[in-house]
Amino acid sequence: MNIILLGPPGAGKGTQAQRLVERHGMKQLSTGDMLRAAVKAETAVGLKAKAVMEAGQLVSDDIVSALIGDELDAMPADQGAIFDGYPRTAPQAKSLEAILESRGRKLDHVVELDVNEDALVERITGRYTCASCGKGYHDTFEKPVVEGTCDKCGSHEFKRRPDDNEETVRTRMAEYRAKTAPILPIYEGNGIVARVDGMADMDEVTAAIEAILNGR
Repeated sequence: MNIILLGPPGAGKGTQAQRLVERHGMKQLSTGDMLRAAVKAETAVGLKAKAVMEAGQLVSDDIVSALIGDELDAMPADQGAIFDGYPRTAPQAKSLEAILESRGRKLDHVVELDVNEDALVERITGRYTCASCGKGYHDTFEKPVVEGTCDKCGSHEFKRRPDDNEETVRTRMAEYRAKTAPILPIYEGNGIVARVDGMADMDEVTAAIEAILNGR
């Protein structure tokens, strides 16, 4: 089974992708990760990508398509793929269709984690971690039992990610909508798009995705 998992930063896409990997033995194909790995391994595609990046240019669709093709060729034919961060444009969507078809594969589902922007802003901007052990907390949803003291290690030092602010989150949401808007109609026309409430409990989201994959 081959699926595209869509969702803005903070929607829980990474967590759900990892659960699919663990439950179904699928492989998560993140174009960013594949690009870095190919450059490091100095594959033919990696060297081409490295030259483009060093020249300060964007990596072309052809290079990304070659990366995905190489990755699929290295996978067992019966192993499913989760496409993460690709496709982002209509030409990339058509390219992916050709890549899959030439390898006897097809796209089975496009699952979008639907989020409420204001609620997502609250979810992300309120999170922080213990600076000592890394345990996660939230201003509203998960406070330490004793204020200012980590439940796990007793530390009094906490930290927040600098990009966990409202302006950055809303900018990311706008970018996500701009990138996914062109490709969703293509897949909706094929009847393979399903939306899941990304604001629900993590286990509920997992169950909803499983129901889609199982055709329920």
